[in-house]
Amino acid sequence: MDINGSSALVTGAASGIGAAVARQLAQRGATVVVADLQADKGEALAAEIGGVFARVDVTDTAQITAAVEAAGEIAPLRAVVNSAGIGWAQRTIGRDGQIDSAHDLDAFTRVIAINLIGTFDVVRQAASVMSRNEPDADGQRGAIVNLASVAAFDGQIGQASYSASKGGVVGMTLPVARDLSASGIRLNTVAPGLIDTPIYGEGEDAEAFKAKLGESVLFPKRLGVPEELASMVVECLTNSYMNGEVVRVDGGIRMPPK
Repeated sequence: MDINGSSALVTGAASGIGAAVARQLAQRGATVVVADLQADKGEALAAEIGGVFARVDVTDTAQITAAVEAAGEIAPLRAVVNSAGIGWAQRTIGRDGQIDSAHDLDAFTRVIAINLIGTFDVVRQAASVMSRNEPDADGQRGAIVNLASVAAFDGQIGQASYSASKGGVVGMTLPVARDLSASGIRLNTVAPGLIDTPIYGEGEDAEAFKAKLGESVLFPKRLGVPEELASMVVECLTNSYMNGEVVRVDGGIRMPPK
C-alpha cells in the first residue's frame, strides 16, 4: 500500500518508538499527525518532519475524534499506529498476603484504560475516517498497527495489569481485522521486546542497567532500538498482504519470571 501523499496518525509519537515510526512514515511521503500529551516534544518533532501536532489523551474520546478528523482533512488517512501506553508493576497481593500492600485497583484500571481501551477507541474512530477513502487497486482504504509487548505472552512478576492490557491488544487483533476487512482496512499488531527508549533513563547507571538487560536477549545480546521496531511497523502498514497478524520483534527473548 502506497502511503505517499496520504496522512498518518501516530499516538505516543513524541518520543521512543512512536517518534521513530513518525519519522519513517514521513520519509515515505506521509504527512504525520503527531498525537501525544507532550506538547513540547511533539511540536518539535512535527516541525522536524513536516507534520502536525495534536494533543491527544487516548482516554478522551473527543480528543481522538478531533485528531483523526484533522488527519483526514490534511489528506486521505491511510496509516494509523497506536504507540501510546504506560507501564505499571505491582504484585497481585503483598508478600504479607495483604491487598493493601500490593496492586492498586485504580492503577490497574488506568493501565487498561490507556493501553487497551484507548487503543480500541483510536482504531474504531480512525477506521471510520479511513472508510471514506477511495480504495486502491487492491481495494485497500488504509492500514492500522497496534503496539503490544512480549509481556502479553511472557508477563513477569508484578506485570498483571500491563500484561492484561497488552494481551487484550493481541487478542483483539484477528477479530478487529476481520471486522475491518469489509471496509478494505488491514490491522496488525507488533509486540516489541526490550527496546532502548527514555523509559530506562539516562546516564552511566542507566547504560549499565540496559547492558545487563541485553544479556537476556537471545541474539543480538542488546536492547533493540526504536528504528528497528519502526521498520516492522512500516512493513505491516505497507505490505498489502499483511493482515490480522501479531509479530514479535524481540531478538528471540523469552522473559523470565523476574
